[in-house]
Amino acid sequence: MTQIAVKVLGKKQEALDIASFELVKPDGSALPAFSAGSHIDVQVPGGPTRQYSLCNDAAENHRYRIAVLRDAASRGGSTGMHDTVREGDTLLVSEPRNHFPLVHADRHLLFAGGIGVTPLLAMAQRLSTIGAEFTLHYCTRSRERTAFRDEIAASAYAQRVKFHFDDGPPSQKLHLERALGAPEAGTHVYICGPTGFIAFVLKTAEGLGWSKEQIHLEYFGAEPQDTHGDRAFQVKIASSGEVYDVPADLSVVHALQAHGIEIMTSCEQGVCGTCITRVLQGECDHRDLYFTDAEKAKQDQFTPCCSRARSPLLVLDL
Repeated sequence: MTQIAVKVLGKKQEALDIASFELVKPDGSALPAFSAGSHIDVQVPGGPTRQYSLCNDAAENHRYRIAVLRDAASRGGSTGMHDTVREGDTLLVSEPRNHFPLVHADRHLLFAGGIGVTPLLAMAQRLSTIGAEFTLHYCTRSRERTAFRDEIAASAYAQRVKFHFDDGPPSQKLHLERALGAPEAGTHVYICGPTGFIAFVLKTAEGLGWSKEQIHLEYFGAEPQDTHGDRAFQVKIASSGEVYDVPADLSVVHALQAHGIEIMTSCEQGVCGTCITRVLQGECDHRDLYFTDAEKAKQDQFTPCCSRARSPLLVLDL
């Protein structure tokens, strides 16, 4: 994967525990283009690689802007960005990728939970630019935890954004069934936020009759997996015929790494899709948040960073 060196031109506190970072080429040249909904991988200095959605206008080619929530439970990504990265620092990032694109539709309903607003902010900017019909519902715990509130209020699409604060009066709370309404053929729904928020919106939408084809999701983190019932299994490397054990307490990625077989990873949570590997034989135990149910049912690829096997053996196209 191509890496790009960028300079931190600006770092700004956007809300309680949320900071934004403006990234540019050190020589001021243009960055690779992106579309609304895209993300980049960021190599956190001295820490892991993490995915952050681009939240600036996709028409801009001189900068990338990301926003990072400080998460005490993180494995070093968010705290490293908040505590270590300063203006003037150089970071390594990937070219933008988009697994959460806007689709052509008559109307768009955007639902953001907390920091999940970042890709939807870029979508709102794009939809406003092209004159599309949309509404953004932005749900947060409180006003002080609402990033980009002033920026949104000053934007051309301010009247299309509805804020919902958990600690606010009942009149401004999100009435989800009312916000979604009955499904319409020309309307699409986009959801990003914590897993529980996404599940709530998704379940409500499906209960109202919205089809899966009309609903688009992006998770920014995975919930902890229950690993108590995990069992050992084996993987076979198709190119060499070698068979390796995967203990109950190790991922496929780490088990193969011990034998000198490297699989490129990034999030290690089954969110980003970096490690996707073809499966030639065997039944997968999918634990990712990347594939659709239909893709999982094909049993022809999986995310070895977190997914496992239901069958005693998986044959991998490696």
